[in-house]
Amino acid sequence: MDFNKTKGLRKDSDFRTVYKHGKSIANKYLVMYILENKSEDSRLGISVSKKVGKAITRNRVRRLIKEVYRLNVDDKVKAGYDIVFIARIVSKEASYKDIEKSVNHLVKKAEMFI
Repeated sequence: MDFNKTKGLRKDSDFRTVYKHGKSIANKYLVMYILENKSEDSRLGISVSKKVGKAITRNRVRRLIKEVYRLNVDDKVKAGYDIVFIARIVSKEASYKDIEKSVNHLVKKAEMFI
């Protein structure tokens, strides 16, 4: 996850903190949790459940979300947030464009753009 300003959210405890104290926004393909982390950097976490599919499918969805975030959001979003995207089951049939619209919609709705 060598993004411009975004680091990876790795620890289970970090994910749980974002789930417990963060704000959630959802649409058809994704759920997004955001929480201010009081640092200079934003951290991105992606969660894709086994309900979405087998490993190949889950990795494809994870890569799509990561790439959409890198190209569309990373430079334009405020720093200092922990962001977690959770893929919904229907995301396994989603195209790149579907995921792109979904991520942009969630970020715009959260008013995270600079």
